Parts: sequence; structure tokens; C-alpha cells
Amino acid sequence: MAPGDAALARAARAAFAAASLARQETCEATIVLTDDAEMRALNRAWRGKDSSTNVLSFPGSDSPGAIAGEPRQLGDVVLAAETLLAEAAGRDIPIADHAAHLVVHGMLHLLGFDHERDEDAEAMEALETRVLSTLGIADPYAEDAQAGPAEVSP
Repeated sequence: MAPGDAALARAARAAFAAASLARQETCEATIVLTDDAEMRALNRAWRGKDSSTNVLSFPGSDSPGAIAGEPRQLGDVVLAAETLLAEAAGRDIPIADHAAHLVVHGMLHLLGFDHERDEDAEAMEALETRVLSTLGIADPYAEDAQAGPAEVSP
């Protein structure tokens, strides 16, 4: 069964809660589900990679012109539907679990996490695993898990 809006929003909120314990601000993010052709175009335009990918994150601006009292715009998390479905099927994991993992991964990028260095990747994976466990989702990085790491944001 494909994930619904509520499940994706729950994954995003869980990532925000785990990564932002000290923040007392209201934030918004957009989750977009697109096809592989559009994802390929986005990946080419923003990362210089002429291929589709499973998830991209596009941080919002921290412009000083933001309206006081309005939620801060974290940015956008974009999922490639066909890639998500193929990866879940290929790894024999529930589609909803894989989608939640990609949303969590993308949200953590919007919150400033990355996996460029090994120690950063380990910390981000550990946080992803912790967040997913609060949603009842198995560790995608466990040795016996079928899911692989999500892609890098632009």
C-alpha cells in the first residue's frame, strides 16, 4: 500500500522533533511526490547529475524579510515515485516504510544534517534509525536490512 499524506507528514514531524529539540519555532516544509523524469530534470539542474534519484531536499531561504510570527519555511523534500516503488520492491520492504525513510532523510537535510564525511554519515544514519524506530519502522541500515541509504540533497 502506498503511503498517504498523513503518514508522510508524521515522518516529517518525527524527524523535526528528533533533530530540533531546542527549537521553539514553528516551521513548514513541503513534501512533493513526482515522477522519475521530473526528478531527473531536478537532479540535473541542481546537482549536475543526469539521472533520477530517490529523494532531493531543497532548503528554504532564511531571508530577513520573513514575516514575524509566521512559520519558517524549511524547504521542500521531493520523492521520485517510480524509484521509491522500485527500491521498495527490490528490497522487499513496505512502500510506506521506504517512503517514510526518504522523508526523514530529506527533512534531516533541511535541518542541516549531511553525510559528506564518514562521521557525519554515521550520526545522520543513527538519527534516522532513531526517528524511524519511533514510527515502528525497522533500521534500514542494519546488516540484514534490504534498504540502502538515501541520496544526497543539493
